[in-house]
Amino acid sequence: MVLQYKLKTEKRWKKYPGKDKLKEAVGKYDFRLLSGDKKKVLVEKASYAKVMKRFRQIEFFKHKR
Repeated sequence: MVLQYKLKTEKRWKKYPGKDKLKEAVGKYDFRLLSGDKKKVLVEKASYAKVMKRFRQIEFFKHKR
């Protein structure tokens, strides 16, 4: 899975470098989650908390046996 981010005023998505490397507060960015090959959007544009909640759900079910 690939996590991407962009400022709410920008148009281009960038690969997420980590929360501590962002220049602005997390609330000023939009986030989205893509599949590993970047062909399928798993979570549309949303807040960091919503995207990470869905990321954890996917990881949990991926490893559940």
